[in-house]
This record gives sequence, structure tokens and C-alpha cells, in this order.
Amino acid sequence: MSKTKPRVLQLNNSFIQTQRRKNQKVLKENQKKNRLMGMILILVIFLFTLPAYNLMQSYEDLLTKRARLAEMKTEYETLEQQVEEEQALVKKLSDKDYSAKYIRARYHYSKDGEFVYTIPNLLPRSN
Repeated sequence: MSKTKPRVLQLNNSFIQTQRRKNQKVLKENQKKNRLMGMILILVIFLFTLPAYNLMQSYEDLLTKRARLAEMKTEYETLEQQVEEEQALVKKLSDKDYSAKYIRARYHYSKDGEFVYTIPNLLPRSN
């Protein structure tokens, strides 16, 4: 294809100039509307992103608190079991024969002429 002059002649009268101005005005208005819509879209995205981020952060906090609650429940159960064992030991120690036996076994006390032999795991707890 060779470069030739366009064969279409454009008229440059007042009607064409006013139409061109109108088209330019419409284009500028459309650009302004598009900018406004773009800004509104960015604002909406921003407004939805912040609560979503806060929601995710709250959910993570909830999960960590649930995990901590589960840990605390197991710890509570073990402590409760220890308390029951201690209460049972206190109840047993109220008996004078058992308390004497316990003191002799735990602290290696003996009566005159007795020999003390230690047996592991004989006592409920050895601190």
C-alpha cells in the first residue's frame, strides 16, 4: 500500500465545530464520571478490606483463646486430680497408725532395734 492523501475531505464549518466541542465536552464529563466511579470503587474496596482484616484478626485471637482454654481445662483436671489425691492422703493421715507408718517410711524413722528398708513407689508421692 502506498501512502496517498486521504480522499475524504472534512468540512470545517460551524456545525462541525459545535459537534466536535459537544463530543469533547461529553468525553470530559465521562472521564470525570469514570474518575469518580474509580474513586468510589477504591473507597468501597478499602472500606470492605478493613473490616475483613479485623474479622480475620479476631478469628485468629478466638482460635488462640480456644487453644488456651483447652490447655487450661486439662491443667485444671490434673490439678483437680492432685487435690483429690492430697485430700485422700490427708484423710489417711488422720489415722494414727497410718501416719506413723507413713512418717517412718517417708523420713526413715525407726523405733529402737528396727532396721529401715526402703521400697520404691511404696508411698503415694515422694518429694
